[in-house]
Amino acid sequence: MDQNPQAQQNQLNIELTEEMAEGIYANLAIITHSNAEFVVDYINVMPGSPKAKVKSRIILTPQHAKRLLKALADNIKKFEQVHGMIKDVEPVSIPMQFGGPTAQA
Repeated sequence: MDQNPQAQQNQLNIELTEEMAEGIYANLAIITHSNAEFVVDYINVMPGSPKAKVKSRIILTPQHAKRLLKALADNIKKFEQVHGMIKDVEPVSIPMQFGGPTAQA
């Protein structure tokens, strides 16, 4: 079935390199923000280790951060409908500040 020309014009060709497709594991996200951007640092914290490295940093506009929030909420809802409720565990206490308001996920 052919798509209409307008739909074909609005398509986005997204490339995923082999390296990027492997992904990076993170078990902590530190979120900071200013009036112009949200910064999400993804970190892999190893139990018993006093150090952890930022594995990836994503910088978003406030509008994109809000879209991400909505997309995550929608995907979590769909996941839980199939697999049951995700159990929330106690938050990890991180005694560090990166400057600016911080939230963690």
